[in-house]
Amino acid sequence: MKPKVVLTGKTWPIPFAKLQEHCDVQHWEGPGPIPRELLKVWLEDAEGLLSVNHGTKVDEDLLDAAPKLRVIAQSGVGYDNIDVAACTKKGIPFGNTPGVLVEATADLTFGILLSAMRRIHEGWGWVRTGQWREVMGTDLYGKTLGIYGMGDIGSAVAKRAQASGMQIIYHNRTRKQDDGHLGARYVSFDGLLEEADCIIVLVPLSEQSRGMFGKEQFDRMKSTAYFVNASRGPVVQTEALYDALKHNNIAYAALDVTDPEPLPGDHPLLGLSNILVTPHIGSATYETRNSMAMLAVDNLLAGLAKKALPACVNPSVNYI
Repeated sequence: MKPKVVLTGKTWPIPFAKLQEHCDVQHWEGPGPIPRELLKVWLEDAEGLLSVNHGTKVDEDLLDAAPKLRVIAQSGVGYDNIDVAACTKKGIPFGNTPGVLVEATADLTFGILLSAMRRIHEGWGWVRTGQWREVMGTDLYGKTLGIYGMGDIGSAVAKRAQASGMQIIYHNRTRKQDDGHLGARYVSFDGLLEEADCIIVLVPLSEQSRGMFGKEQFDRMKSTAYFVNASRGPVVQTEALYDALKHNNIAYAALDVTDPEPLPGDHPLLGLSNILVTPHIGSATYETRNSMAMLAVDNLLAGLAKKALPACVNPSVNYI
């Protein structure tokens, strides 16, 4: 008998075929996210759960409805929707998909900074309406880029910024041991806010990082600063960002994530001229999303086979 697994939405064909080969798959085909009560019913006799997006909240209440659950996997790096402590308490390993999306997300992150500073999207907007206008931007060369959250993605962004002649500073909770090869200088959080010409946020969402960019932080930035958020929307206090942009306390913002998300079409942020918003597409390439889905399936199958997950968030309960 194949183990039963629940798939919360559509995934890529090759990973899906691999999952079906080894498991009895019950998957949600929409529209919209799977209703929570239905998910509970499906999980009553399921041994595995594969979440394809961050809309599925996995907490103690859901786990209580899944007495046979042995492993959880999610396609994505962030897992603020997963109560990892509750999973650990029940001895359920949880796997995510780090590493495979680093380069694609770094491309998008640096790309929206480049587009914002050189007004690429604004120039195209004029041309497509038949107006051939010169749009003045700002040089990247010689500017100081501040990266908050110098993990793998931050390091990849730093390499792209160096190629554009930017100076790199960064802040983490702890200094990286290998920051020398990145040509990056460690500074305090306040130092980063005050010194950087451009600030990129790549810190994971946690109780410590939630809402950490608010009025006080925007007031510390240069009035010419460019602000980029490619981590999670709730890291930034949206109203404070709106006020900073509206009153030109900072020059520009480029966001791949927002709070709320999706951002409503009538949201005040979208009425500003000094903002660029993309719809959370940091990892949205064919190659990367397929790799993420395959790693998620590999995590799930490993757990079902009582083997170590290739990428386990709570290794204390990982199978060995």
